[in-house]
Amino acid sequence: MPIWTTHGDGRTVAPGAVVKPSERLGWPATIAIGAQHIVAMFGATFLVPLLTGFPVSTTLLFSGVGTLLFLLLTRNKLPSYLGSSFAFIAPIQAFNAGKTLETGAQIGQALLGVVLVGILLAAIGFLVQATGTGWIEKLMPPVVSGAIVALIGLNLAPAAWNNFKTDALLGTITLAACILFAVLFRGFLGRVSIFLGVIVGYIVAALLGRVNWDGVGAADWIGLPAFHLPAFGDPQAWAMLPMFLPVILVLVAENVGHVRGVATMTGDPSINRHTGRALLADGIATTVAGLGGGSGTTTYGENIGVMAATRVYSTAAYWVAGIVAILLAFSPKVGAIIFAMPAGVLGGVTTALYGLIGVIGMKIWVDNQVDFSRPVNQYTVAVSFVIAIAGFTMDLGTLSFGAIVLGTVAALVIYHVGNAIARARRTGADDGGPIVPIGQLGGDPENVG
Repeated sequence: MPIWTTHGDGRTVAPGAVVKPSERLGWPATIAIGAQHIVAMFGATFLVPLLTGFPVSTTLLFSGVGTLLFLLLTRNKLPSYLGSSFAFIAPIQAFNAGKTLETGAQIGQALLGVVLVGILLAAIGFLVQATGTGWIEKLMPPVVSGAIVALIGLNLAPAAWNNFKTDALLGTITLAACILFAVLFRGFLGRVSIFLGVIVGYIVAALLGRVNWDGVGAADWIGLPAFHLPAFGDPQAWAMLPMFLPVILVLVAENVGHVRGVATMTGDPSINRHTGRALLADGIATTVAGLGGGSGTTTYGENIGVMAATRVYSTAAYWVAGIVAILLAFSPKVGAIIFAMPAGVLGGVTTALYGLIGVIGMKIWVDNQVDFSRPVNQYTVAVSFVIAIAGFTMDLGTLSFGAIVLGTVAALVIYHVGNAIARARRTGADDGGPIVPIGQLGGDPENVG
């Protein structure tokens, strides 16, 4: 079991101070903060199995197991919760024509892709540990990484509408609640607005008699999660694997961003040295999840929010969160309650959630001052977005390429080839680097002339 030193008096955090990963508060406070991390991750983590058809309890189990593996493999120096990644939703739904999976056979087929992503991500982790992150930054500069993240959310927009239109009233109430909580509350409650919106939508659905409780009544309070094995011998599963490749790029971007975020917030640049280990750990956690029937994992921005609000970066809190998630996974009743959520509620929350994924990609552009007056940047985003939103597909023999794959390839090819040509010809159409501010930001320069 890892050992932490006690921060200060174990009860309070002084203004301007942070509880470092190697420190902890007293155990009552640490357990309470761990519980906050459970609440923060729960809303997004349980939505993935709802949207993909994977067992909720199994996904929750491997989320907890993955978190503990992550802490061990990063030598207990990098705080993170590994929740279910939304990047997997579209390729998984492709096994049932863009809808929630309905059979064990379909789940087995999709799990092959989860395992592949995990193995390749772990391999990238080994490579980054040996060579550093410079090559990743060159392969996926901000305009490309932002486009890839955003197009995944935008590609899922039709799925949100399909659920929303089944019950527009519940969808509207849920969506409005998500937005209201985000603007009404500050701090932690504002950061879990999606989770709170789902709760409101679910309660309204129950009051209106629109929840089918049969499965909940039949479920046991304690029991084993439902496990599935990947369909290693299924040709169709192998043919669909290319659809999962862009997910790797998203997970790389999320993990690298997480490590940098923690390093910045704790004021400890040495944390960046653990980037390779983070990628390796997430890859192994995703592989383990895929081998047992859980969804792929990733570091969670929701939990970054909790750390920012509390200024507690202790890995002890994440051990608490991981262990509690594992314990909850052994209650089929919990999984049944989640699965009973009406489609209208899902439609409301995913309308916001999928759009927010797109916004995250756009925030990457803003943070890195991408110059969209440059043709290379314009076309990199424009073409990849239309491909994703329209749902372009391409079949080459037994191989099937979906919109996310095609959009990702388009972004990479247009950026790198276009940049090379523009710079060779000196046309000024290349990316141009970050925008350089002119004058004083936020107002007119003083003493002009």
